[in-house]
Amino acid sequence: MSLRCDKYIWAVRLAKTRSISTELISKGKIKINGLSTKPSKEIKVGDVISISKNAAVFSYKVIQILDKRIGAKLVSEYIIDCTPAEEIEKFRTYQIAQQSYRENGSGKPTKKDRRDLDGFLSDW
Repeated sequence: MSLRCDKYIWAVRLAKTRSISTELISKGKIKINGLSTKPSKEIKVGDVISISKNAAVFSYKVIQILDKRIGAKLVSEYIIDCTPAEEIEKFRTYQIAQQSYRENGSGKPTKKDRRDLDGFLSDW
């Protein structure tokens, strides 16, 4: 039994929708066994799926093939996360850098900020 690459990635919840999984494959963000692939490529047991997210590459090994989307708790029965620790650390560093990139409150004022300003200016 085998399943299309885009459908499998969606079924094991590596992508939120099938169209997103197809788009990721078409953009070259997803590789099977280190090679670029097409959405229609058949997935087999033992294949390694690599997903590029920002600066990190996450790797998953296919244990079992399935025929429909599964719940999040059952994902570990179908794929094994074999991502190296340095890739996970690289992704965490990217996330922290993005959080500190823009301070909370800078940019467009919130509704509360505008009300405070209006109150201040009306008293002035």
